[in-house]
Amino acid sequence: QVQLVESGGGLVQAGGSLRLSCAASGRTFSSYAMGWFRQAPGKERDFLAAISWSGGSTYYADSVKGRFTISRDNVKNTVYLQMNSLKPEDTAVYYCAAGDSGSPYRAYEYDYWGQGTQVTVSS
Repeated sequence: QVQLVESGGGLVQAGGSLRLSCAASGRTFSSYAMGWFRQAPGKERDFLAAISWSGGSTYYADSVKGRFTISRDNVKNTVYLQMNSLKPEDTAVYYCAAGDSGSPYRAYEYDYWGQGTQVTVSS
């Protein structure tokens, strides 16, 4: 089992920045690829970014490429999502997830999920 806890969400004005953190506990964090997803009310859960177990490979959705950066610290058992140039359409609940196989882009490939953190971007 892996337990994931997100933090760092909140209210920010358009153009601002936030850094989300996802702290992991339980089984070996460094053996898992990690992903960030978001879900707005009435919409599906969308892929944002993923990072391989070593941090050597990263993947981004086109909608956030150049604005969001995923990183991880395997000593601190934490994955981060730096979000810059935020837009009102970025408003959603943001989730981190852990998985050890499959496509990094697909939510169903991930085995463990956090409870989510709300990000609200005002115009």
